[in-house]
Amino acid sequence: MTVTDLAARDRAVDVLCDPALAHVVDLVAYADRSAIVVANADGAARLTASDAEVLHGRNPVADQDPLAFTPLTTELADLSPANALNAYPFAYERLASLFSATAAPDIAVVHTGKHHWPDQGGHLGEHGSLNVVQSRAPLILSGAGVTERGMLGVAARTIDVGPTLAWLAGAALGALSDMDGRALVDLVVPEAQHVVGLLWDGCNSNSLYALAQAGELPNVARLMSSGCALRGGAIAEFPSVTLVNHTSALTGVGPGRHGIVNNAYFDRRNAAQVLTNNSATWHRWSEWLAPGVRTAFEFVDGPTASVNEPVDTGASYSTFALVREGGSSDGAKSMLDDFLPDPKLDPLATQEHVLGNKEYAFSSSVDGIGLQQVLDLWPAVSEAPRLMWWNTTLTDTGHHEGGPHSPIAHAAMRDADARLGVFLDRLEHLGVLDRTMFLLTSDHGSEGADPSCVGDWDQPLRDAGLTFRDEAYGFIYLGH
Repeated sequence: MTVTDLAARDRAVDVLCDPALAHVVDLVAYADRSAIVVANADGAARLTASDAEVLHGRNPVADQDPLAFTPLTTELADLSPANALNAYPFAYERLASLFSATAAPDIAVVHTGKHHWPDQGGHLGEHGSLNVVQSRAPLILSGAGVTERGMLGVAARTIDVGPTLAWLAGAALGALSDMDGRALVDLVVPEAQHVVGLLWDGCNSNSLYALAQAGELPNVARLMSSGCALRGGAIAEFPSVTLVNHTSALTGVGPGRHGIVNNAYFDRRNAAQVLTNNSATWHRWSEWLAPGVRTAFEFVDGPTASVNEPVDTGASYSTFALVREGGSSDGAKSMLDDFLPDPKLDPLATQEHVLGNKEYAFSSSVDGIGLQQVLDLWPAVSEAPRLMWWNTTLTDTGHHEGGPHSPIAHAAMRDADARLGVFLDRLEHLGVLDRTMFLLTSDHGSEGADPSCVGDWDQPLRDAGLTFRDEAYGFIYLGH
């Protein structure tokens, strides 16, 4: 950066770290040569791979415990804790990955957990933060080859999902050595005839485990009874948003390597916004992927399937390959409008919310057609995929619409559980359930916003004379 650029960055950081914005700005982060600087109203620190140097005040990410605020009762006792009481797992590693990407912002602004920003696209249930509750996805391993049992007091990372699935489906560990993540070799061994990855988008980890243990998610409980769950879950890459972490899960690398840095970001090379997480653009995922990055599907010999998942390169069957082959300029949106089933006729959908919430109705339709694809992929054992990945969208919708501990979020998880049960029953009927290994996770966690906690940092930045773009409300690109 030039001297002028550095001066603008420092001025922006001063504005963002003003105590007047502390209720909405948890912290800011930016790259400084080979280090990452994190700062807020209470202090700043310079992070490297081996050290954290406090520059003034206190280190905003001093606590990095991935098991903080577990189990659910502990989370509920301290909802949306302040920065000084919060935890930020793998803070340096996650931030360093983001800022090594070409499309990384000049400054990343991390919202407080309480910040409610509906005018900028926010919801009652939020994610995207560096903090532990928004970053922690559930992680359950179940079935053939799982060597550990019960609730384990450990954590993994989202980037561990891809190498684990590929290894279990037959890839050699050495072939996966270039991934950022690691196969979970201490929890499972490759004995399964079939490997199934389940992503329930947006699930709060504590809530999912608690509902399963309470009998409200009997099919998740069915998986947990024949495997293990990680209390610390899988920690998402930063930002803890959808397409960043779908990509990280299935490629085993962070955003600094795969190049997809947010649901919306600015491409400086052609001075254009890139909008990735949209029903009209999901099928274009591979256009934004950095060259040379491979998905788990590409390491597997034999048939593979990617159901309702944008990250699909190398899959023998892919929902979004069908969209691309359809040739519509509206992509997935047009095709989905033509083929989605009526959710009001779906016995697995909670009709109270289908009738009362259009987003819930739409996601129920998407997940309904997802289940149909899954069943079609398993007509007989001989035709079943070696590796299948199944993305569920309704859970994210429920968490957004009401927050992670709301009736609508719980209903979404119960509906997802019912669809999972239909699939498990199909495998049991085929006689292959005990020869299948399941990995259930999410792309991030979820935290409830406080509707009374409102505020905006863009206007103070403008008042300070700064020119910038604010993409996805938190990625600041200065001088644009």
